[in-house]
Amino acid sequence: MNDTESCCRLSVDEELIIKGKTLLQTEQERLEAKAKLFSLLGSEVRLKIVKLFLSYERMCVCDLSDVLEMKQSPISQHLRKLKDGGLLLSKREGMTIFYSINPTAKVELMQIVEG
Repeated sequence: MNDTESCCRLSVDEELIIKGKTLLQTEQERLEAKAKLFSLLGSEVRLKIVKLFLSYERMCVCDLSDVLEMKQSPISQHLRKLKDGGLLLSKREGMTIFYSINPTAKVELMQIVEG
């Protein structure tokens, strides 16, 4: 703690400090992954997109544009972030790219989005 902050505790619980630091060190990778996931889902549009994909197996950007009543360009940007974050997969069929939930992320996304 620096000099500009104040704390009213009477003594330092050294054991608590050590255990807390150890806990965070051992959980570092998991916490980073969770923070990344929450960052991706922190956008209302991306959260809506994930909700749709949890209900419908696959959709293209045109489908999402119609449902969300948004232009395709911003939706494509959101899809790119979700795909780069490992939450979505894409598959080209002819001229159309269909997106779907990455099966490895589906259970965790369902727990977060569906409650």
